Amino acid sequence: MSRQTVSNVLNSPGIVREATRARVAEAIAELGYRPHASARRLRTRRASTIAVRLDPFAGGISGAVLDRFLHALTERAEARGLTVMLYTATDADDEIRQFQRLVDGAVVDAFVLASTYYGDPRTEWLIERGQPFVTFGRPWGIADLADPLHFWVDVDGRAGVAEAVRRLEADGCRRVGFLGWPAGSGSGDERRAGWAEAVTAAGVDAASRAALTVESEESVGAARAATRRLLEQASDLDAVIAASDTLALGALIETRGSLRVVGFDNTPIAAAIGFSSIDQRVDEVASAALELLDLVGRSEADDPRSHRLIVPDVIMREPGLALGLVG
Repeated sequence: MSRQTVSNVLNSPGIVREATRARVAEAIAELGYRPHASARRLRTRRASTIAVRLDPFAGGISGAVLDRFLHALTERAEARGLTVMLYTATDADDEIRQFQRLVDGAVVDAFVLASTYYGDPRTEWLIERGQPFVTFGRPWGIADLADPLHFWVDVDGRAGVAEAVRRLEADGCRRVGFLGWPAGSGSGDERRAGWAEAVTAAGVDAASRAALTVESEESVGAARAATRRLLEQASDLDAVIAASDTLALGALIETRGSLRVVGFDNTPIAAAIGFSSIDQRVDEVASAALELLDLVGRSEADDPRSHRLIVPDVIMREPGLALGLVG
């Protein structure tokens, strides 16, 4: 085979006949051939590297979700011949400075961002400079969620929480409350909206909905205090859905297992203690993020889909184990 044919098989297999691809693949396996990474970077002017921020440990429970996402992304990137480069940053401005450093050094081809929020300056910076990127989290506050310049994958928290409400109601829970984060959190607001939709469909009016929900900061202690307020407002609660497993654990401890509790994130704590939770399916999120990176830069005619919305799994667990641990 000529060098060009081998190169085509490795880099553009679609233009090579199947029989030829098979012969080259057999020779590669027999010889143990591996492409020279540095030479490939010089020729293609691509680093085959994506950059991802490594967030500092902030304590709590739900931070494990981003750790699982990072692991899944790295594993799936390696299967595609890509390398994940980690960087750290103290805040959005510092992260943008890291973007500039990595772009100037031509050491990465694209960025994968997590934890998007309203008015996120990071995505604006990347779009203005034509840098390929995908976000785990939608472009909150932007009317056009299908903007072809912002590729994103997110978990449909609204659908997940609504399904959890329906599952609880099917188990006989008539009064289902919601323990959420303060308003203004994109994902938290979506989860609250899913709860509101489901209980409204079950016949709960606006006044009753107001009494069935409280806000809490992301800590077990704050969640316990918020749960006490919730029970003062609605003493006849049967169950509560929380915006995170951290809040769910606080509710479970405060009520000593007397209420059905559903968290969000399906962390190891939820599995160990045995309370129900909503799983974000981060393996599928990671795969979707890499698929979207393949589409970045293509015209809308090639593929009009600039985002993926993953429907989470509701993991319902029998409350007996949780009752024993916190009772």
